Amino acid sequence: MQHDEAGAAGPHRGQAGIRREGGGSAADAVQLAQQEEHTVTWFAFRQDATTFGVFDTFADEQGRQGHLQGKIAAALMGAAETMLSEAPDIRPVDLLAVKLP
Repeated sequence: MQHDEAGAAGPHRGQAGIRREGGGSAADAVQLAQQEEHTVTWFAFRQDATTFGVFDTFADEQGRQGHLQGKIAAALMGAAETMLSEAPDIRPVDLLAVKLP
């Protein structure tokens, strides 16, 4: 079993009226995440009506950097002006402990 060591997390506040687009974008992004060899886990979440985010994990720093320079990050940055009320805030995290099935 592979142990995840690196992660990335980022809540994003959407502009008024993008509730549906947030969910649609997540459905598109998960398909891209499934294609990424070094993305171990990928979660999209909603905190409230306009705040959503992503948390993902990688086996190492190389995997995290590849993801952050990949298609999902590019799509998020490309949609930032029209879908988000502020710039995305993506933060690297180091995983201290992991429990997976």
